[in-house]
Amino acid sequence: MSALAELVADELGEPVDVRVTALAAAIARRHGAASRAVLFYGSCLRERNLDGLMLDFYLIVSDYRSAYRQGWLATANRLIPPNVFPFAEAGLTAKYAVLSEADFARLASNATRGVSVWARFAQPARLAWSANAVARRRAVAAVAGAAPALLAAARPMLPDEIDGAEMWRAAFALTYSAELRAERSQRAASVVDADPARYAAFTAPALAAAGLAARVAPDGTIAFAEAQSPADRARGARLWARRRREGKALTLLRLAKASATFAGGIDYLAWKINRHAGTTIAIRPWQRRFPLLGAISLLPRLIGGGAIR
Repeated sequence: MSALAELVADELGEPVDVRVTALAAAIARRHGAASRAVLFYGSCLRERNLDGLMLDFYLIVSDYRSAYRQGWLATANRLIPPNVFPFAEAGLTAKYAVLSEADFARLASNATRGVSVWARFAQPARLAWSANAVARRRAVAAVAGAAPALLAAARPMLPDEIDGAEMWRAAFALTYSAELRAERSQRAASVVDADPARYAAFTAPALAAAGLAARVAPDGTIAFAEAQSPADRARGARLWARRRREGKALTLLRLAKASATFAGGIDYLAWKINRHAGTTIAIRPWQRRFPLLGAISLLPRLIGGGAIR
């Protein structure tokens, strides 16, 4: 394996709370023999806190048709990946997104403009359950594509010399701007600041895997070997503007789909916004009856007030 893949394999293999392992196994059982791997990620992993929060998982399946009893769910997952479902067991609550092995490998790489998957898996994750050694290897290979995709996409927007931690903060800030997010503006920085040693260890291998020649000084300063021209930066700015337009439109499409797959989804949306943005959103009865319209009706107020950017 490459140096980066070895780091990813070690990180994914780190132990997790036994309750997380049990929850991941239960999610896998829900989808039977199609289940290949369950990845645990997000704020609960970073903060090492499970109680009273919603845990985040990705379920990787062999194919969508085998993963569902209902054909329309397989079609929805294929057309607008991923599907997202709530889950609860043994006093813990979670949500999990479903992707096929092929879609996960593609969406965690630079083969897509969409930031959603590679932005998340450039961050720490744990392989909480896997079907077998082959499934583990495929999960490692897919996750190993995420950090290089992030840094390659961010490079045109970065100075030619930059502190390593600041590089990661700036890269994540770009991805946060490309989705409808409830988190405050400093959220991207807090992701890096939660484990700066981890990002320092990943810097040189991830840059190399991204094809970005750079010198990493002992103090963490990065000097890129090839300077970005004004034309490079202009192209990068246009591409990120496109990512923002497409990413926010895709968020709305996923919200529409979630109204059919995620019971109580609008209440979860309000909870997450209130938690991350410090707001006091209250959901009205009509918004629960018509969750898609209810969620859309919140957008002008949330965007205007800065709760969602």
